[in-house]
Amino acid sequence: MNMTLEVVPVPVTDLDRAKEFYGETCGFRIDVDNEVAPGIRVVQATPPGSRCSIALLGGMPPMPGTRRTEPGALHGLQLCVTDIEAARARFVERGLEVSPVMHLGPEGWQEGKGDTWSTFMSFEDPDGNGWVVQEVPAELSER
Repeated sequence: MNMTLEVVPVPVTDLDRAKEFYGETCGFRIDVDNEVAPGIRVVQATPPGSRCSIALLGGMPPMPGTRRTEPGALHGLQLCVTDIEAARARFVERGLEVSPVMHLGPEGWQEGKGDTWSTFMSFEDPDGNGWVVQEVPAELSER
């Protein structure tokens, strides 16, 4: 039995602002924008080339047995790219405030590219949810 991660909920305060941020600024494809029940809206967005989407939810009560995550409390979501400098340039061109390219070396975090698998940058959405972008040596299908 396969078990695939396909949707990650990202808590936001303003769905229209989040939709614009993820769609226009980050370049995610907006797959769904539906009111699924009165007062409950779902916006689903997918990063370019990803099989996993994010779900931006408005008015959605937590599923029984689960807890609500407050907007801005989600950190560590990770995107992977094969050229971090090109990805950073694209984000900056779209108006995204993104950290410098950093690597983790013997003396801790330092600016600039590092060895394979150790180069990152980060950004936050308008609510403060934190994302990390990691440079990887090849597309997932080739690893």
